[in-house]
Amino acid sequence: MARKKQEECPSLPGWLVSFGDLMSLLLTFFILLYAMSTIDITKAIKFLSYFQGEPQFKPQKINIMPPIIPFSVDVVQKIKRRIKKLLPSHAFQISITTKYAMIRLFDDVIFEDGSYNLTPKAKEVLNETAKVLKNLQQKQKFFIRVQGHTSIKKGQKVPKGVKDAWDLSIKRAVSVVIYLIQKGVDPSRFFVSGYGDSRPLYTWNNPILNRRNNRVEIYIEVDKPLSKPPRS
Repeated sequence: MARKKQEECPSLPGWLVSFGDLMSLLLTFFILLYAMSTIDITKAIKFLSYFQGEPQFKPQKINIMPPIIPFSVDVVQKIKRRIKKLLPSHAFQISITTKYAMIRLFDDVIFEDGSYNLTPKAKEVLNETAKVLKNLQQKQKFFIRVQGHTSIKKGQKVPKGVKDAWDLSIKRAVSVVIYLIQKGVDPSRFFVSGYGDSRPLYTWNNPILNRRNNRVEIYIEVDKPLSKPPRS
């Protein structure tokens, strides 16, 4: 009797075939998701039109709106160019959003140690800032919010008459405002506030970063342009 030949490759169980089909479908699905996430919009529309029975579809021209740029961008760029000539990069920060432009000056540079008196370098910076703002107020309506942020450590020297960190932060913000007004910026445009040490930039226990929490921030909020220049 002839010996039965042994199978070289055993047959696969039925469930494994279905499992393989499932994995293939999942892989195809994820590839499709990835492709759709990076596909050009015109190609996507053309692809969909194929299933909608429009093989001769020609994608329409798509207009892309330019990004909205706040009015204050040009103003702050002018101020930034002037400040960069006077201060090192670590002494100030500038940021721009759709609602406002912010100039941040750190106390180590703009105030005398433990005081709310402006340093000569701070006056140079504010002189340049005032020039730009004076030119702007002839063309646009805008508001300026000046905020003081200051902390007082134990044993730190403070000016006579200063009660606490909140009081010092207010006085420092007011010093900046008074100087800008003296240089010709319209006083009706200013709002002043002080927050003491309640809004730190850095919360880590690092003496260098903690000193940078002491700062004055100048927010420029520009409204619609004036229809006519104000009378002199």
